[in-house]
Amino acid sequence: MPHPFAIWLSGRDFKMFQEYVFNVDHGYLEGLVRGFRSGILDRTDYLNMVQCETIEDLKLQLAATDYGNFLQNEPSPIAVTLIDEKLKNHLVVQFRYMRAHSVPDLSTFLDYITYSYMIDNIILLITGTLHQRQISELRSKCHPLGSFAEMESINIAATPAELYSAVLVDTPLGPYFKNCISETDLDELNIEIIRNALYKAYLEDFYKLCQSMGGETAEVMGRLLAFEADRRAFIITINSFGTELTQDDREKLYPTCGKLYPDGLIRLAKCEDYEQVKAVAECYPEYANVFSGAGTNPGEKTLEDKFYEREVELNVQSFMHQFHFGVFYSYMKLKEQESRNIIWIAECIAQRQRAKIDNYIPIF
Repeated sequence: MPHPFAIWLSGRDFKMFQEYVFNVDHGYLEGLVRGFRSGILDRTDYLNMVQCETIEDLKLQLAATDYGNFLQNEPSPIAVTLIDEKLKNHLVVQFRYMRAHSVPDLSTFLDYITYSYMIDNIILLITGTLHQRQISELRSKCHPLGSFAEMESINIAATPAELYSAVLVDTPLGPYFKNCISETDLDELNIEIIRNALYKAYLEDFYKLCQSMGGETAEVMGRLLAFEADRRAFIITINSFGTELTQDDREKLYPTCGKLYPDGLIRLAKCEDYEQVKAVAECYPEYANVFSGAGTNPGEKTLEDKFYEREVELNVQSFMHQFHFGVFYSYMKLKEQESRNIIWIAECIAQRQRAKIDNYIPIF
């Protein structure tokens, strides 16, 4: 909402006023997250890590970074799953500190970041209970930022309608879930449809929120969320080949806040194989570069990795702008990629698969 005094200003003076007000409310946390960003591992750190022979060596290398002695009290041998958990907790502590010290509109923005973790947790719990796994066992695998009180009751739901009325109606995901309600029994295909429908509603709502904030936040986040929306559209299309999902059903799952909307999404919905999807991507220079060189042959990067590389580029670029909330979103995304890199290297060391150890995605 515009500041009352903003109506008296225009042009360059108004922009300066916006920056002043932003610093008053959010300047400390923006400076803090930019400080956190300087601690993200660089190429030198990765070169040191890939030379490690054991997990203990990796532990020592990480101790020389901003992670410090976060594994100091863990007895040997250290499992890769434990490293993953510690990396996750390290990021959660940082995020919760920022959320605790934020004020509107930043607090609302940070809450929206957690909604994606909630969706992933819900899908994890539904899939697990479908395979007769205990909720207590699954709960430990859920992301802490996506926790909510009703998670323990998720095993009582047999249909999407029951899941909504018994579990999700009072959560932030309730409005997103309304479009998923049906009496169809929960199965593997239906769960995947629910995941994509929730992400579609979430991304479109998050995009709308960011655009309503205006300024640099609208510009930076518009670009980031458009990329995420388009990535999901491409992946949904490719994953639907060989399944019972119809073209009409597929099109309903596409987020409409990306660059592909509307013409690209119409063309994607009609695709019947990977080459046709690639042809659609070639109409958009950004995505043509992603699909170029992607493959499963030796020496080629997977499409997933190519999308991750582009995501890293966009999130690094967001730090080149000032006075916006996009840096908080980008920091979380970059740290997630950093965690994937560390876990990949740790797995290669633990399994003695050194030939693949360089297949990580550097950030800086």
